Amino acid sequence: MRRYKSIYSLMMTVLLVVTWGFTAQAESVNQEQFVFDYAGILTDQEITQLETLANELGAESETAFIIITANGMDGKDIVDYVGDFYDENAPGYDQPYGNTAILAIDMKERDIYLAGFKKAELYLNDQRLDLIMESITPALSQGNYYEAFAEFILNSHSYMGMEPETSRDNPGSNPDHNDGYQNYEEEYYAGGTSSDNLFFQLWFQLLVSFIVGGAVVGILTYNSGGRVTVNSGTYMNSNSSKVLHRHDRYLRKTVTRVKKPTNNNNNSGGFTGGGGITGGGHSHSGSRGKF
Repeated sequence: MRRYKSIYSLMMTVLLVVTWGFTAQAESVNQEQFVFDYAGILTDQEITQLETLANELGAESETAFIIITANGMDGKDIVDYVGDFYDENAPGYDQPYGNTAILAIDMKERDIYLAGFKKAELYLNDQRLDLIMESITPALSQGNYYEAFAEFILNSHSYMGMEPETSRDNPGSNPDHNDGYQNYEEEYYAGGTSSDNLFFQLWFQLLVSFIVGGAVVGILTYNSGGRVTVNSGTYMNSNSSKVLHRHDRYLRKTVTRVKKPTNNNNNSGGFTGGGGITGGGHSHSGSRGKF
């Protein structure tokens, strides 16, 4: 009896550790709002759908995808407006001033600006943002704002899963933000972010729980007083069975395509690439255009 109490205590400890890990990870998510429709160009349903899309895909790529619409920039240039927004609101997936991708449009001046901060500065470099800008501008020009915003989130999410093969050699055409870019790149690849901590990784938590759980079940089975000898062929008569063969049926596949950036400084579609540094000192990539 004492042995079973010890096993029960061990199982409860494992469950508490795993539950604590999930709770800590859930509480680390920083961003709660993703759509800031100050211009009022979206319906309530469209805002809800974009919020859901940004939340779900943001969790997969650990990046906050932000949409901002405005009628005028309070006398500021759109690049400065986005920089001030980041400084004042401290967005980010897992921490304030964290991984963030921003799309901002000015309905008054018909300006667009895309920006990537922290990890998004690496994966959404100037060249990739230019390609995203090119893909969403037609929809914006036609007034299909929801379509353009959804495409921004989807394309950004896809690029966040692709190694930035050109970003280390060519982080951007604007030399003003290269130092900040390099500092974050060194921090990121050195594992300096809290999201890279092994104990906060879901796969590690599941692996530990399965290993310990399997050991506990094995001990209980070994001490249960018998071995399981029944298998799938015990009650099956191969002479009379009507099961002749089995096969797997392929149903469907989903393919997402995005353009692969080329290693050059040419801007496509007349867009001006290049980020900078916010007034608060936060480096970012960027792409600017008109719609």
